[in-house]
Amino acid sequence: MSQQILDLIKQGAVVVDVRTPEEFRMGSNPKSINIPLDQLSQKAKTLKPEATLLLCCASGARSGVGVTLLKGFGFKAVYNAGPWENTVT
Repeated sequence: MSQQILDLIKQGAVVVDVRTPEEFRMGSNPKSINIPLDQLSQKAKTLKPEATLLLCCASGARSGVGVTLLKGFGFKAVYNAGPWENTVT
């Protein structure tokens, strides 16, 4: 896990897990919220645009797509944390 991810978590970043609900139930950061990638466009309005967001998934691919999507909606502090295990401190 990168030091940047650890620092962002310590500073209160919101961890958004973009995996499916089934994957999320099989293991996740206990403080994360689950918004599957296919619902992220619709549910982006439930996230605070000023919040620091760490997106994660199984490998980093879906969370990377999610970062691009949210930045397109005007979110500024959005980061790809890669695999969800990277968010567990």
